[in-house]
Amino acid sequence: MTSPNPPAPVVDGAALLAEVEAFHRRFNVFPTESAYVAVALWDAHAHLIDCFETTPRIAFLSPEPGSGKSRALEIVELLTPRPVTTVSASANALYRLVDAAEGLPTVLFDEVDTIFGPKAGADEALRGFLNAGYRRSGGALRCVGDGSNQTAQVFGSYCAVAMAGLGSLPDTVLTRSVIIRMRKRAPNENVESYRQRTHESQGHALRERLAEWAEAVRERVSNAWPEMPEGVTDRPADVWEPLLAVADAAGGDWPSRARAACLDLINTAWDNEEASLGVRLLTDLRDKVLCGADRMPTAAIIECLLRMDDGPWGDLDDRPINSRSLARLLGQYVTPGNKPIRPRGIRTPSGFPKGYYAEDLTDAWRRYCPPPPEVRHIRHAATSQVSTGESVADPLDASATASQESATSTFHIAN
Repeated sequence: MTSPNPPAPVVDGAALLAEVEAFHRRFNVFPTESAYVAVALWDAHAHLIDCFETTPRIAFLSPEPGSGKSRALEIVELLTPRPVTTVSASANALYRLVDAAEGLPTVLFDEVDTIFGPKAGADEALRGFLNAGYRRSGGALRCVGDGSNQTAQVFGSYCAVAMAGLGSLPDTVLTRSVIIRMRKRAPNENVESYRQRTHESQGHALRERLAEWAEAVRERVSNAWPEMPEGVTDRPADVWEPLLAVADAAGGDWPSRARAACLDLINTAWDNEEASLGVRLLTDLRDKVLCGADRMPTAAIIECLLRMDDGPWGDLDDRPINSRSLARLLGQYVTPGNKPIRPRGIRTPSGFPKGYYAEDLTDAWRRYCPPPPEVRHIRHAATSQVSTGESVADPLDASATASQESATSTFHIAN
């Protein structure tokens, strides 16, 4: 006898994510294969954010208009639950939107550069919403009521957020985001013309199937502890954990593709990050000035910095860097002994000038700087090995030999 309530057919998560990816490819030209993987996973994660401790923002950024950012948001809007698109919003309105009875929205910010751009001023309340809402425990305390009859109430801010804009974003928002660096389409890059009245229903059909699949894997995803790729820790791990959990639940080749995309996009973010002046100085000292030398006089350091055509050191507050500004910038950081980095005497054949020792800078290099260029190159190459399951050597060990070799041809001061 046939059962009166036959079990619902199992949704093939891997095939469904492949359809989501293919739908984006019809209308979007993303800069890398990793971007397609990340965006498809992000669409799916929006249906499951109640399962996670964090929800990464996704940001489509470009240096010039006409790079497909808004179209990317339009396609994301079709595939995510309860989407709300805006180019301007107050933080208070967003807090109330998140607390609405209809459920958590997916907030889509277009032209986000008009909010955080150089002409917009600092919108600290909105930035606070974006930062706090990245974690489930985030929220804001507000007074509600009239006149003296007011009570304090906590408004939640945890929800999925996608953004599109020119230029960059505040560092606190960037570090909570998956960054997709959009580009203008080349003449040989063709996409299908998007027509809302034709394609909206197709996107919504995919959205309904994503919601159905999300319900089927909700318990599994809630209890997931996805394994991170080698070297992905702290904030990047928080950002990618939900996306890797989705990939693992989908199965197929998505777990390996997701981890390769994770490494690729994190490395790309490091390469494009606009570091603070202090971090830029530390990184230049490590990679372009000392380069393995154990010490160098201040005068030699300044000479090297001023020879950098792509560096900011020739124009700091309308004057070139000097020994005083160098000491001020480095004095913000501490030595391995937890003392401010200061110039020390260096014995040379011609005297005893002040300078800096690499051993004093090592702790700051380790804590604040991106990996050295050779490490980023090794990690980028390792993404193909991750996707095929091959073992990957520790890139820091691999870079040690290169650093030792470069040191043999580097400027050294005699003891």
